[in-house]
Amino acid sequence: MPATKLIVNNNGSLKIEGDFEIVDPQGNVYGLGGRTVVSLCRCGLSANKPFCDGSHKEKFDHPAVAFDLPPKK
Repeated sequence: MPATKLIVNNNGSLKIEGDFEIVDPQGNVYGLGGRTVVSLCRCGLSANKPFCDGSHKEKFDHPAVAFDLPPKK
């Protein structure tokens, strides 16, 4: 089992579980308050970006289906 797992949710967020940290472009660490599970916004509608606040409900449509990326160039 990997230490960190990223789950792409249908019609919603990216859920991260495990041992991780989230940093901004300058390297400043977000205070997660001891959480080992968070959801990140991928619809752009959250008022709490980069975290999901549920604003995507009924406004974001993307079925999450795993696929293989093409070979690296």
